[in-house]
Amino acid sequence: MRKLVFIGASIAAIAVTAILLAREAIKRPSDDSLNVEVVRAARRDMESVVKATGVIKPMVGAEVRVGSSASGVVTHLFVRIGDTVQKGQVLAEIDSRELLARRDAGEAAVRAAKANLEYARADLQRKQDLSAAQVIARSELDLAVQAHNVAEQQHNQAQANLADAMTLLSYARIVAPIGGIVESVSTQEGETVASSFAAPTFVTLLDLTRLEVWAYVDETDIGRIKFGQKAGFTVDTYPGHKFEGRVIAIHPQAEIRDNVVDYVTVLSFKPTRDYILRPEMTATVKIAVEQHKNVLALPVRAVRRESGQQFVLVRNGSRIDRKWITTGIRNQTYAEIVEGLGEGAEVVVGEIIPEREAKP
Repeated sequence: MRKLVFIGASIAAIAVTAILLAREAIKRPSDDSLNVEVVRAARRDMESVVKATGVIKPMVGAEVRVGSSASGVVTHLFVRIGDTVQKGQVLAEIDSRELLARRDAGEAAVRAAKANLEYARADLQRKQDLSAAQVIARSELDLAVQAHNVAEQQHNQAQANLADAMTLLSYARIVAPIGGIVESVSTQEGETVASSFAAPTFVTLLDLTRLEVWAYVDETDIGRIKFGQKAGFTVDTYPGHKFEGRVIAIHPQAEIRDNVVDYVTVLSFKPTRDYILRPEMTATVKIAVEQHKNVLALPVRAVRRESGQQFVLVRNGSRIDRKWITTGIRNQTYAEIVEGLGEGAEVVVGEIIPEREAKP
């Protein structure tokens, strides 16, 4: 009887122990049974960005088509495509013999008108003296006054004609209105140009120090773009260098390409000598719409979702618990943790794989 009681007690004890161990195994799986990747919640600077494709464009006034208001034969062309020119530098010259003749004729006309004016002025003075002494009639004084006024107007007209001739002569020398690079040449030496309706273009100048970026922002993101926001962009020719810029304008008119509605967002930036940019280069743009400093963050792949709510799996020793969280801004790599998690918490990333399945 004692043996039966002892055996029964032993069996009961073993059963209770087995149940407790089973419960503990469910509640707290051992590290040997799971293969997990863990990261620690840490603080970092976060920014949310809007991505867009952009194009390098010259600013207003940075690309100038240089022509002449004078007609004639191009006698000299001093630049070629790719040359660097300074403001005021002579680019080309037109045959100016006819314009020089007009100038000389204008100078001669001015000298003749000046002589007539001086004579008329002296004659008027004499007639005024004689009229004061009552030696001549009043009508003779009136004629002298009229002659003086006509001579004065003729002198003024001659001076205006000379100024016009000088202006036309100046058009025979085409000078650079801005400094920059010769982008294109539209005429050659020996060609005859006519400026009856529009000034013919000789060369096109481009100032490579005055460029901007046109970023094509999708209509779903344009509401987040504000003036003054910081931006960065890269170009294919310098893949390892990031150019810094800032939003300076947003075009109100949409651009529709392939049924996609975009809005042009203009970025200004400072060019550098080591990295020369040129118009129509394609740019990959990132505009920082939000920036948070020293916030708690986790990799985005550590954040899980269920029924519209977000949670993470936190490892506490050998136990894994679910923690409901609230997130803030995020980028491609990290998500800001606003509530529900403390700094330094060990969070599971990816799937939980039993150790026996992980082994080959």
